[in-house]
Amino acid sequence: MEINHDNIKVNISKAKEGNQAAFRFLLNNFWNDIYLFLLKRTNSENDAEDIAIQAFSKAFDKIETYDDNFVFKTWLITIAKNVHIDLKRKKDISITTDTSKEQEEKVYMVVDENPTPEDEIIREQNLAKLLRDIKQLKPKYQEVIQLRYFQELSYKEISNQINEPINNVKVKLLRSKKLLAEIIKKS
Repeated sequence: MEINHDNIKVNISKAKEGNQAAFRFLLNNFWNDIYLFLLKRTNSENDAEDIAIQAFSKAFDKIETYDDNFVFKTWLITIAKNVHIDLKRKKDISITTDTSKEQEEKVYMVVDENPTPEDEIIREQNLAKLLRDIKQLKPKYQEVIQLRYFQELSYKEISNQINEPINNVKVKLLRSKKLLAEIIKKS
């Protein structure tokens, strides 16, 4: 599917209104650009993934501040670059983000009950096959899938369990569902 400027603008507007499908569209369409940018900077797949997750988390948290006069990809890369610089300064690459109590409460109120295409594919598979497919994911993605779908924890509970901000949990879960759906489609 070719991505045009108007389609991106529409999805950014929807994301500013809290539309989860729009966030998913933006994550799916810009993940590779941000990830590859960070991979060149870090020379580590794990660090690039972790920083990309945090960068998308911050971007989605601050989406209302995005100015349409600038290129969205450039805005995301700037956020990713700043996250990387902050982490390098701390010399302790850990996934943290500063969110106010008010911002966290807003996140807890967001409920997306609509099954995504990835959810539908996942549900169609039998459990044994699904477990084999999940084992192909990186451990951090296996963990969020396990906590969300097998232990049926909420985003807040997962956030507490893995000691990461809720926005990081959401981005990791979106990313892990996409990767799992790709594995399932291949097999």
